Amino acid sequence: MAQGSRQIQSQAQQQIQTLSPQQILVVKLLELPAVELEDRVHAELLENPALEEGKEESTSDETTPAETSEGETEGDTDYDSLSDYLTEDDIPDYKLQENNRSKGEQAEEIPFSDATSFYEILREQLGERNLTEHQRELAEYLIGSLDDDGLLRKSLESIGDELAIYAGINATEEELEEALRIVQDFDPPGLGARSLQECLLIQIRRKKQSHCTDPLLETEEEIISECYEEFTRKHWEKIIKKLGLDEEHFYKALEEITKLNPRPGASLGEAIGRNLQQIVPDFIVDTYDDGTINISLNNRNLPELRMSRDFTEMVEEHTKNKANQSKESKEAMMFLKQKMDAAQGFIDAVKQRQNTLMTTMQAIIDLQRPFFLEGDESLLRPMILKDVAERTGLDISTISRVSNSKYVQTNYGIYPLKFFFSDGYTTEDGEEMSVREIRKILKECIDSEDKKKPLTDDELAEILKEKGYPIARRTVAKYRQQLNIPVARLRK
Repeated sequence: MAQGSRQIQSQAQQQIQTLSPQQILVVKLLELPAVELEDRVHAELLENPALEEGKEESTSDETTPAETSEGETEGDTDYDSLSDYLTEDDIPDYKLQENNRSKGEQAEEIPFSDATSFYEILREQLGERNLTEHQRELAEYLIGSLDDDGLLRKSLESIGDELAIYAGINATEEELEEALRIVQDFDPPGLGARSLQECLLIQIRRKKQSHCTDPLLETEEEIISECYEEFTRKHWEKIIKKLGLDEEHFYKALEEITKLNPRPGASLGEAIGRNLQQIVPDFIVDTYDDGTINISLNNRNLPELRMSRDFTEMVEEHTKNKANQSKESKEAMMFLKQKMDAAQGFIDAVKQRQNTLMTTMQAIIDLQRPFFLEGDESLLRPMILKDVAERTGLDISTISRVSNSKYVQTNYGIYPLKFFFSDGYTTEDGEEMSVREIRKILKECIDSEDKKKPLTDDELAEILKEKGYPIARRTVAKYRQQLNIPVARLRK
């Protein structure tokens, strides 16, 4: 009996959920922003002759499911609801955490790419060096291995293996070290570092080349090279004691260190090896004086899709002569049917994507209506993925996929959808406040302070309390750090 129970339990644990090709297609299309969707549709038009541009013809004897009033099709149980097969494993952290905007991101400043990618800029710098062909090959491969921050996260040993397997290039670790030093000499300083510590040291040593007699730079290098662990833990007193430093001199060095760039690859606003495209909003939201808010999808370059009339006629012809079909005719019929099924599936998947996007954006507008009416960032209420999911009836993962890499054009500028997500702060009285709003007020307080006598975190907490934001001193310190604002003694 016990053995039978273990067998049943083992079988239950081995059950997994398998996605159909149609479900996978819906998920992939849902993730695509407007420009990439256009490319995907045009590619499908080229690949599938059963698909063509044009409006679908609506006839009374159609076998396709009827649409509901919300624009969704009835009976498409395989992929009508995404919640059955989307997981939360790939939800970007910013949607679940309080800090939901990338560093330095400004909603009103949407970046547009230069024609030259960061990868090409580094290759140009490589071309200016007098190197052997072997050195050039190694350095170019290292450039292609940098991550979006401009850092090298792979070990030189694994890169050596990759070169041998994929490029047929044999390189010793010493040769790769030499090539990496070449890359680390490129601009901006810090590129090619294998850790944050090395990234900071490269920048400090680069500054020493032009300010070799500056004792402050010597101290900066000592702090990062000899007390890096204490530095990351903000154990300032330990560092001062360990290095025997004057306190004022130490804090001057610390202030300079905090000005260094931990993400040198992001300094040109572009990921390594990629060409950024001009941002095209996925949604257009118009707000009118009477309080009406209109939402539409930006489908300006997206062709309408329908089944090919020629294919439809051929299938009808084959069906009429079904009794007298040869083997070749039956194979042709099977080919036509496969292409038509694929075409209809693609059309349905595009519709499903559009319906889901509209439902999600409408929920965001409903939850953040004051902002869309006024354009005032302080009016944004705390909102997380779960709030939108509950309002739409969709899964959290679906909301995550919709929000990622999508933009909305409003009367006040173009914003990434993730801009509207932020955590909340709940007071002892149970009142919920927007963290974004609190940070804004905090910054205003610090900007207007007397720089000869800057406000301490305790004093800032008291001021915020008077303004109706009763938060603790440690919370003030946390929000101040998130704003990259130093402590009071460093703001003099």
